Amino acid sequence: MYTIHGALGSPYSMKMRALMRYRRITHAWSHGSHVQQLAAEKSLPPVIPVIEYPDGSFKNDSTPVLYDLEERHKERGVVPPDPAQAFIAHLLEDFGDEWLTKAMFGYRWLEEVDQIQMSRWLSFDALKGGNLKTSQSMAKIFRERQVGRMGMVGCTRENFPLIEDSTRRVMKALEDHVVNEHYLFGSRPSLAEISIYGQFSQLGVDPTAQAMMRADFPYTFRWLLHVDDMSGIEGEWDDANAPIKPVALKLLAEFGRVYVPFLLANEAAMEAGEETFSMEVDGLPYSQGTFKYQLKCLRELRYRYSKLDADARAKVDPILDENNYLEFLQ
Repeated sequence: MYTIHGALGSPYSMKMRALMRYRRITHAWSHGSHVQQLAAEKSLPPVIPVIEYPDGSFKNDSTPVLYDLEERHKERGVVPPDPAQAFIAHLLEDFGDEWLTKAMFGYRWLEEVDQIQMSRWLSFDALKGGNLKTSQSMAKIFRERQVGRMGMVGCTRENFPLIEDSTRRVMKALEDHVVNEHYLFGSRPSLAEISIYGQFSQLGVDPTAQAMMRADFPYTFRWLLHVDDMSGIEGEWDDANAPIKPVALKLLAEFGRVYVPFLLANEAAMEAGEETFSMEVDGLPYSQGTFKYQLKCLRELRYRYSKLDADARAKVDPILDENNYLEFLQ
């Protein structure tokens, strides 16, 4: 049995729980304040969740773990068998993990109403109660630490108009789609939906974001609860010759619109030895500190593209070229 050492307030924890639930991989959910200490004890990066394997080993980067589980457990996988669809699903999974997470962080820590409620709830979660005085004291410290990190992760008030516009375009694409069908590459979920769910699971809880979703994207809001536990879903992948669904094309367009310039600006700044980078999309500014992990993500995307065969590229290239980001993968 696997154990997910995670937290309800962690989008990547919810991603991995939804993944294991859908895949019917036997697991336990261990929620609490011990997770970061566990990561340190196992010499892992200080991120959650930490996945404890049946053999007693530990890992905590959600995307490599997802692919590792694909190798270890063949049934009910989340990577489409068609290489072109699999590559597109990976692009969208990375987009969710690395760009949509900024919406989660910004909605949670920019406005006072969200800061207060979520710092109190997350402290309550970590302590499993622990008495109100203790948890609220912890909440104050936690709130100050998280708000202090806003500039580092790019979730400033100056940046948030772009982040929010992008998030709303993603939600509009999903809203138009989920009223007809729930999944992007057939009648079963892929890694793309599960990644997007992980980030938006938090927007479905935090006060400001939840109110926005209920008012403007009610069926996307409800869809989150479906993706949370898909253990009863029995579905099929789209045929390899089926056209890519409009929702996936819209999400890929957003990938090219905001995430490609983000990755390229980060790469250029790192190569120049700069500590920060800036970009502009649709006249809206964005700047933050450089991140090595996003450079790793870009290299992984390029590596996966380089491994596509001619047939897969024939399907993928026109889509990428239409959105003006074919060259960034080459």
